[in-house]
Amino acid sequence: MTVDPDSIFDVQVKRIHEYKRQVLFAFFLIHRYLQIKRNPGSDFVPRTAILSGKAAPGYAAAKLIIKFINAVAEVVNSDPEVGERLKVVFLEDYRVSLAQKIFPACDLSEQISTAGTEASGTGNMKAMMNGALTIGTFDGANIEIAEQAGPENVFIFGLKAAEAAALKASGYRPSRQLEQDEGLKAVLLLIEKGHFSPLEPGIFQPLLDSLLGGDPYLVFADFADYLRAQEEAERRYRDRAAWARSSIINTAKSGKFSSDRTVREYAREIWHTNCRGLPSK
Repeated sequence: MTVDPDSIFDVQVKRIHEYKRQVLFAFFLIHRYLQIKRNPGSDFVPRTAILSGKAAPGYAAAKLIIKFINAVAEVVNSDPEVGERLKVVFLEDYRVSLAQKIFPACDLSEQISTAGTEASGTGNMKAMMNGALTIGTFDGANIEIAEQAGPENVFIFGLKAAEAAALKASGYRPSRQLEQDEGLKAVLLLIEKGHFSPLEPGIFQPLLDSLLGGDPYLVFADFADYLRAQEEAERRYRDRAAWARSSIINTAKSGKFSSDRTVREYAREIWHTNCRGLPSK
């Protein structure tokens, strides 16, 4: 596949899991696909979405998500109206040697797990060190990245952990959220109609049933604010000097995530010993 090297390389590489919300990223890509189809003369920033990761052998939902992403890619990449404005790539067999190529190429780092579910995360640190800007929820290491790089050099969206918990406790109804969001409704309608599975009608129904039946990871609830953050990222990308500045700041401020600091803190706080040979600061 040939892609535009000047497009935003929008990257989500990690273990495939419902809480990591690869589905949210895919829904955004379908939304953008619909925008291009409805406005073929539109001036969207070209985007190459790159996804990769593995599912646990018995995790049927995660495997269906991989199939769903590839189905979306097949439709989007073969549509002449879309052209170079949007490409979707799922790289097989994610491994260290593949990561060594992906992270230096990353412009926008997707760290979009539901707030309160990500223990830390290290992929976002690797992306930051390579100059990528993070788009993500206020969760895990995203919090520290925002503190180090400054909130103006990341794109934070969505509910915070306490807000997500409160929404669930209040009796969250995804169907009500869907009724209020025409863009999200159009995405689901396209999937339900079999647009991405003409030879296997209904194959993605379990994915939709999980969302409509409870949406445990609040994909619907965060969708609108995720679109806002994506639009903000595109505005920044159009200003190449501003993007370069944010990229340089992310790399320059990534020192906190070095292995030296991590080992030193483990030695002091967990093992209660000295770690000779490492700098004190």
